[in-house]
Amino acid sequence: MITYRTSLDGISTEMLNGFFVGWPKPPTTETHLRLLQQSYRVVLAVDDQSSRVVGFINAISDGMLCAYLPLLEVLPDYQMQGIGDELVRRMLWLLDGMYMIDLLCDRRLQPFYEQLGMVRATGMMIRNYAHQAGS
Repeated sequence: MITYRTSLDGISTEMLNGFFVGWPKPPTTETHLRLLQQSYRVVLAVDDQSSRVVGFINAISDGMLCAYLPLLEVLPDYQMQGIGDELVRRMLWLLDGMYMIDLLCDRRLQPFYEQLGMVRATGMMIRNYAHQAGS
């Protein structure tokens, strides 16, 4: 059974293995835990049988008007089970009342976010791949 939580209490680096599939320079589990700890809000999907985190979403925010959703990840073995949908829904509920909630994603992912109530927009970005693992 998958449970969802918004607290990092009891979450260790050992519970965060397997994320960032396909990233040339993925963050370490230590960096992953630190980025979750420094986020404005997080929602975790935890497999109750293994006590493993199998999905997460995080938000960074000014706490008043604006929030950005930088990461949504579900482990490959747990994809296509509605976990990503539920993570986004729960995060949008936590951020309800904010003026803007933004994210950037590849075009192929836009239909996923549209079915959750988001709309396409134009944006700009810089990706410094030399620091993809964190700094």
